[in-house]
Amino acid sequence: MTTLSETYALSNDVSVPKLGLGTWFIDDDQAAQAVRDAVRLGYRNIDTAQAYLNERGVGEGVRTADVPRSELFVSTKLAAEIKDYDQAVAAIDRSLATTGLEHVDLMLIHSPQPWDDFRGGDYAEGNRQAWRALEDAHKAGRIRSIGVSNFLRADLENLLSSCTVVPHVNQLLAHVGNTPFELIAYCEAEGILVEAYSPIAHGEMLKNAEVQTMAERYGVSVPQLCIRYTLQLGTVSLPKTANPEHMRSNAQVDFEISDEDMAALRSLRAQDYGEYSDFPVYSGK
Repeated sequence: MTTLSETYALSNDVSVPKLGLGTWFIDDDQAAQAVRDAVRLGYRNIDTAQAYLNERGVGEGVRTADVPRSELFVSTKLAAEIKDYDQAVAAIDRSLATTGLEHVDLMLIHSPQPWDDFRGGDYAEGNRQAWRALEDAHKAGRIRSIGVSNFLRADLENLLSSCTVVPHVNQLLAHVGNTPFELIAYCEAEGILVEAYSPIAHGEMLKNAEVQTMAERYGVSVPQLCIRYTLQLGTVSLPKTANPEHMRSNAQVDFEISDEDMAALRSLRAQDYGEYSDFPVYSGK
């Protein structure tokens, strides 16, 4: 069995492939082909978001891929600015219409705060309202699983205080050099699967000498080592690329990092995101 065919079971027994394709920064007019290429190479987990502005292309790729829709796990995300029940209901409708899909397999609240106030004000009530809209769509069968992204423990506790469905997923920035271990452990204790986005730190790990040296010892690339690290943490790994060769290489992670080397990678600190440091999730707030 290769990594592409391995899955985790969410708390509602829905299966999610351990390795997926992230589509952030893939233009809408390129997204369909990227999805088709990924599916042809064996990917079955495709992740998009309203904020990526490529849901139309991702949906086209899913609908025109050479495998049945039932074999694909498609995720999208409610825009971070939506903190109101009615707006969330309308946005869910828009995502389904834009993708052209009868259902999505996972929908997340993209962030506990709007991006222009990331880690800022109190949006507890707004998140509860957006969550209620996701719960209703989930109960109606339009979304198979529901979750959140970039939620800290306090944000999760806010939902858990009133929800009827515990989040199935929390999608987080997690990579060698910046791994939120306590938050991952909390999610695991609550039955919430963690998905790791930017497992290669938006490319910055390619410049890290320690990681380069370890990858050479294993005879793998830096991206392969970084993706394998997130998988061994027990998370879904979501590297993003539109390049079929990179997709193929990213999936060649059927090796094992030793306990000693995992410990070394877990202790490494590297949180400089270069030109991307101004993005909210990379800003260090």
